[in-house]
Amino acid sequence: MIDNFEGLDRVDWPSMGHAYGSAEEVPLWLEQMASPDTDVRTSAFSRFYGAAHHQGDVYACTAASLPFLLALANDPQAPDRGAVLRLLLSIGSAAMERDPDGVYWSPSGDASTPYADVVPQMRERVGDFVRHAADPDPQVRQAALPALGLFLDDADQAFALLRERLAAESGTVERLLVIETAAALARRLPTAFGPVTAWLEALAADAALDADIRLAALVHRSACAPEVVDTGIVPKAIELLQQLTPEPAPPGEAEVDAPPADCGQCTCADAPVGPEPDQGVPPRLAAAFADLDRHGRIHAPTTALLTILHGVLDSRIPERTALLTAQLRSPDRATRYDAIAMAKDLIGSWRGDHGGLVRLLADCLLPQDPYTAAEAAATLGQLPAALTEPAREALAALVEAHGPTAWTTPHPLLRRAHQEAVTALARLGDERALPGLLTALDTDTDAWRAIQACGYLPQASGELLPRLSRRLADADTSQEGPWSDRGPLVAALRRLGDPAAVPALTAAVAVSVRDEQWQGAAAALRALARFGTGAASALETVRPLADSEDQDLRLAATEALWSLERDPADAVPRLITLLDTYKEQRAADVLGRIGAPAATALPHLRQMLQAGDKWTRMHAAAAIYDIGGPAEATVVLPVLLKVWEQNDSTANHVLECLQRMGPAAAPALPRIHAELALARRSGGFFKTVEQDEALQRAAQTVIDQLQPGPVSPPC
Repeated sequence: MIDNFEGLDRVDWPSMGHAYGSAEEVPLWLEQMASPDTDVRTSAFSRFYGAAHHQGDVYACTAASLPFLLALANDPQAPDRGAVLRLLLSIGSAAMERDPDGVYWSPSGDASTPYADVVPQMRERVGDFVRHAADPDPQVRQAALPALGLFLDDADQAFALLRERLAAESGTVERLLVIETAAALARRLPTAFGPVTAWLEALAADAALDADIRLAALVHRSACAPEVVDTGIVPKAIELLQQLTPEPAPPGEAEVDAPPADCGQCTCADAPVGPEPDQGVPPRLAAAFADLDRHGRIHAPTTALLTILHGVLDSRIPERTALLTAQLRSPDRATRYDAIAMAKDLIGSWRGDHGGLVRLLADCLLPQDPYTAAEAAATLGQLPAALTEPAREALAALVEAHGPTAWTTPHPLLRRAHQEAVTALARLGDERALPGLLTALDTDTDAWRAIQACGYLPQASGELLPRLSRRLADADTSQEGPWSDRGPLVAALRRLGDPAAVPALTAAVAVSVRDEQWQGAAAALRALARFGTGAASALETVRPLADSEDQDLRLAATEALWSLERDPADAVPRLITLLDTYKEQRAADVLGRIGAPAATALPHLRQMLQAGDKWTRMHAAAAIYDIGGPAEATVVLPVLLKVWEQNDSTANHVLECLQRMGPAAAPALPRIHAELALARRSGGFFKTVEQDEALQRAAQTVIDQLQPGPVSPPC
């Protein structure tokens, strides 16, 4: 085996860089990939992927590794040859996607030319991949097959080899991979397009073939030319999917308390909701890693194909909805489970009436299948309440099926399903979520999850507020990191809106200041501002902080001062001073809320209209209108529309101001109608469902103000 690594010492590894610095360790990792010890090999691959092939990047050291990886793949005695080939194909395909003449730089400043350094080597050794594609080991064949579509430039030879492989293969994974590779060949080489697509069409139409082959051929043929896909593709795909999905097992035989059977493409075992007590990991962090582990799991062998088909259909929402309806109604658990993520993607990316999909997600909330129910509940819990409404009763039924003690059950799948359903129900403002939340707070079991949902139940403030206040008083104030409960506790008390929270929030401000946790103090101050003059008892604590050196704390204290005592003579000069800091945008917002009494700020705000930053101009324009009123409309409106045109992430903020402008906003109607005509979600920096739904409501409100008449639903 040592022959595989002859010449390693002649490569100038120290002169090369990778994602984290020098490449001196790369030769060691290459040698360890041939180790007889499985753990050593696994670690070596992980380190190579993490540094020399980080997130698909190709560095000089990555290209220099190719001869040794190729030699290892060619050694019949080498372990994990399939893993070596997968690494080679990953490097080669990443290089293929780069500019052939491009120069790229690693984070450590080392130059590389991925395409020129890698692709010629892969093409020169394509004969090796042809041989490996017929290897007795299916793992080797699976890893090598894509190379025939990527690096073999003789279209006729490549196509002939792929037809031979399809006839020779009996395994589903390998046969589907042959079809996928043929489609990749057709897209890469124009001379292969006609023959390959005709072959795929024939396969899809051949009733004598297995349904999986026909479905793969149908989907990959459509991916070769998505612009010419006809309306018949979805009914055909649904018909083939129904042939592929098995009938459910008789009652009592299905392992409904476990994940669906492994499809061979992933590891499907579920991770616990929280860490074991002796791990010392913050529960929210452990849950975040569990969510990351679940993300991208594939349970059904058809999922990859259906994901491609959804990509081909793109904005054809009715057809995608019909396909998802069939997936979510499938008798196969794995198919239904994988469809949840696809439904989430569709609802999250495109506007439309998604009530039918939400009801189908609600149908997945079965107590006897907590693995699927948890994922459906988690998806519903991430949607705005208006969209989740059709699932209310199904969520409540799941919550009540096992009772509030399910929040603390040692069964990880049931615990996650119950907790996700409780929090989703709470976000609907449904008091049937309260017993579960109280159980969490009283037992301290995954209380972090309950805290985030408590603020949606103001009608239960009498029971929630004392518990949240005690937790805030007892919370560790030494750190304000992302896994601290202090921030969520403050947010929950603020959202509850009960003035009885003022003493707890005031104490939180004082404790945070004592511990020099300025961000925590500012968050508590903003929560106090929510209660207006009802929080006047906190003035003694708030007032000194308005002179703080920390600008965020000073702004939050000044905002609270205005809310608590409504004295523009004190607040306005302080806010004008903050217009010369990096907090200028929020200071402008507060001045706008003060309104006409903040007129002395108008000259400074007008100067901000000349700022290079679009957001600054927008906040300044909105504040000018709120202070100066309709007389400022001719100045403000062009600024708002220009900013919106330049950056659609500002849409929500612009529309909020347009709502306040009334008839003066009439010139904005064409832009508003154009926004509502869009099919893809918009609004906010992240274009989330919640941001887009808020945008559509605001846009419709402006239209209704300017054009009274029947209300038209948002697109």
